[in-house]
Amino acid sequence: MRRLLPFLLLTAAPALAQTSPIIDRTDMPSLTAGVDSLRLSVASPVLPSTAPPLSRRGANQTWNYTTLVPVSQRVESFVPLATATAVSPVYGLTFGSLLSGVNRATVASPQSLPLLPVTLPIPVTDSYQFYNVSGSTAAQQDFRSVGFGASLAGSALPVTYASQAQQDVIYRFPLSFASSRDSSNSFFSTPSIISSIGYISQKRKRVNTPDAWGTLITPFGTFQTVRVVAKLIDHDSLAIGGMAGQGFDLPLTREYKWLAKTQHVPVLTITTREIGGQETVTNVEYRDIYRRISLLATRDAATDAALSTYPNPSAIGRPLALTVPAGSGPLTVSATDLVGRLLFRRAFNGGTSLINLDADAFGTFRGVALLTVQTAHGTATRRVVRE
Repeated sequence: MRRLLPFLLLTAAPALAQTSPIIDRTDMPSLTAGVDSLRLSVASPVLPSTAPPLSRRGANQTWNYTTLVPVSQRVESFVPLATATAVSPVYGLTFGSLLSGVNRATVASPQSLPLLPVTLPIPVTDSYQFYNVSGSTAAQQDFRSVGFGASLAGSALPVTYASQAQQDVIYRFPLSFASSRDSSNSFFSTPSIISSIGYISQKRKRVNTPDAWGTLITPFGTFQTVRVVAKLIDHDSLAIGGMAGQGFDLPLTREYKWLAKTQHVPVLTITTREIGGQETVTNVEYRDIYRRISLLATRDAATDAALSTYPNPSAIGRPLALTVPAGSGPLTVSATDLVGRLLFRRAFNGGTSLINLDADAFGTFRGVALLTVQTAHGTATRRVVRE
């Protein structure tokens, strides 16, 4: 029997190994090397016909997304709080370890601020989002957003959530296929000090559901993953320049995220929105290496023929109008600088031939940018100049 037992364990090992990965705090953005820079490829929001359906769920699945073709790339960076504090000491006071309390951040990420759908009368620069990864001894471990920050007309302004209980909890740990569904309700608003210039707030309900685990294959590699579907229900309020505020519900958003050990960000994220009563893919991005992006391979002649921008050149602080083929369907508009850094990406229903990009899409960018429109038929690109 003693000789038989090792043999039985050996033959059972492959079956025992096929279990859901368990994601924990160590799989979140890491600063062990000073900066955690992660390259992401963006694919067309129109999935290939060979792509597995999003409805595929359950244990021991296989998702083969090797046919995804990148149309652009971006780098997501997570930096020490000291990097943001160097921009303004107020970030150290608000999110640092000494005085911040429940708003303490462990990493900062240079990212655009949420909820800037219109042109503010003052320039917004140096925007950051601040995150906290629970300590190893915390009774409840999670990864959450604790606030935002940006420089308005040269003055740094931090924005925190209404309370710790109202912070946006992105993941709770340990996270696996066996984890229960969880939810959080978050709320933040701009400080009263700038309410006369502009007031923005967001109420969000996030519901995370681990609905599958298995093998994910992308152009970047093969991973053992657990899939989490995040359902985001947002209600925003907006008031500019003393005008009466308006509240509106955003379309229901779902983020299908495949998480793997040691990757720090999802190895694949497919985002959908409810458009016209249908769940429509609006963004696809995955972990990747540097690749030369060939726009010629996916260029759509009809979009290319119709696409025009006005005015071009355009000045900082001015909106930009785009013409696209009528009836294009859902599309995305993105812009990069000449070295490939993403300036913005936005999704549109495509029900009209005229699209207006507000000035905040470009922020304070000055120079030549590549503007790309992605439709179900392919892409078209134009050079635009911001002066």
